[in-house]
Amino acid sequence: MNTILTCTDGSPYAPGIYQHAGWAASRTGAEIHVLHVIERAESPDRPDLSGSIGFDASAGLLEELARHDEAHARLARLRSKAILDDAVKQLAGHLVKTTRRHGSVCETLDEFEQGAELVVIGKRGEHADFAKGHLGSNLERVVRSARIPVMVAAREFKPIERFLIAFDGGPSSLKAVYHAATNLLLKGLECHLIMVGRQDKPHELSFEHAATSLRGAGFEVTADLLAGDPDEVIAAEVEKREIGLLAMGAYGHSRVRNLILGSTTTHLIRTCHIPVVLFR
Repeated sequence: MNTILTCTDGSPYAPGIYQHAGWAASRTGAEIHVLHVIERAESPDRPDLSGSIGFDASAGLLEELARHDEAHARLARLRSKAILDDAVKQLAGHLVKTTRRHGSVCETLDEFEQGAELVVIGKRGEHADFAKGHLGSNLERVVRSARIPVMVAAREFKPIERFLIAFDGGPSSLKAVYHAATNLLLKGLECHLIMVGRQDKPHELSFEHAATSLRGAGFEVTADLLAGDPDEVIAAEVEKREIGLLAMGAYGHSRVRNLILGSTTTHLIRTCHIPVVLFR
């Protein structure tokens, strides 16, 4: 059975992450695999014992450090269990399994990615600066390393009736079209396809081919070539059309200058209050 890998850290985004994962599982029939990773960065800062004096104190200091580390590790395990238990409770009605790992999120995803069809992750984790709108560092790492689509969950889940593919003719946006046409995730939803600011003949032909492929897969497609700045136009169209989900490439044609996420991708994840499915 295919799985949906769902990353959680117990942050304020966690309920939304579970709801989006549940929605995806309901549409595809996949099992939800919830992952909580106790990262290396969470290891304790040892107390400053530099003021201790005396050679004979070394054994006592080592014992104190060991007790400190053990207590911290036990607390991290208990917190992880509580997070995963809460995930199972919130995903009641779905087929769910959970895994706790020590290490990094990317290493853990790599371990379980085979057989999975989607990763669901929040925009930000528990340590992100919400006020400044920064994206979480794990999000960027996951998008860069994942070999399957990544759904960036909105903080609040809303029913999804229509989706929009932001198409630019690049390989990643072609993957978005192919995934929509061949996967159950978006089947039966109202489909919108737009290309902004790239209106030469080769890109127009690529755009027409994408629209034809989606129509061939059974979608009724609203396809529009639009002028303007992609950041502003796509965000405006999402709001105007009451789009429930945005699908796009993680990288634009300026990938060399944007080694992690493209500038338009980053802007739309930050500003659009809907889930964004990224392809690379």
